[in-house]
Amino acid sequence: MSSPSHRRRRWLPGLSILALTATAGGCTQLLLTSLFMLSKYETPPEFTELKGKKTAVVCRPLVELQYSSSSAADQLARVTGMLLKQKGKKIEIVNPQKIESWTDEHDWDDFAEVGKAVKADYVVGIEIEEFSLYQGQTIYQGKARVRVTVHDMQKDGDIAFEKQLPEIVYPPSAGIPTSEKSEEEFRRQFTGIVAEQIGRVFYAYDHRDDAAMDSRALD
Repeated sequence: MSSPSHRRRRWLPGLSILALTATAGGCTQLLLTSLFMLSKYETPPEFTELKGKKTAVVCRPLVELQYSSSSAADQLARVTGMLLKQKGKKIEIVNPQKIESWTDEHDWDDFAEVGKAVKADYVVGIEIEEFSLYQGQTIYQGKARVRVTVHDMQKDGDIAFEKQLPEIVYPPSAGIPTSEKSEEEFRRQFTGIVAEQIGRVFYAYDHRDDAAMDSRALD
């Protein structure tokens, strides 16, 4: 005959099953969501062909934004290239100074022209369609829209991949008073956010990184 304590131990698995069953419906969804958020979940890259390839990152604003966003283009290309080198798998990045020197000295219309000039295997072309730092005169809230294309220089610059990224807003919930940081500081921060969104096309990332977007703006 089994002892009371032994019988209690045998009941425990059954009680656990009943407890899980009782969470059916909305509670089950809440439990699954919690487990999902707590687990490390990596979203895979969309384009993986840059591995082991010499890659040039080139950025330009649309014609109507050239005056206001030319410096943002150079900075965005540099930061994106740095992220691809750090987080991508064996991606060789062409020195951004080499690219800037060539683009400053030549008239060019196509990203593939730059790739050919710097002898790259691929060109990551970034076209800035919108880039602003202010919500109002005294509030920072960055907004950007960019289009990304990848040109395969081994196929005469043919487009191997293209994507229109959703509008990027930072901070997403509310702006930051201009009294809290300089324009240059916020510009660097926002450019890093935009570069990160572009980089995610080419390397895996943890979806939970977006959850702290507002708090990052206060750093």
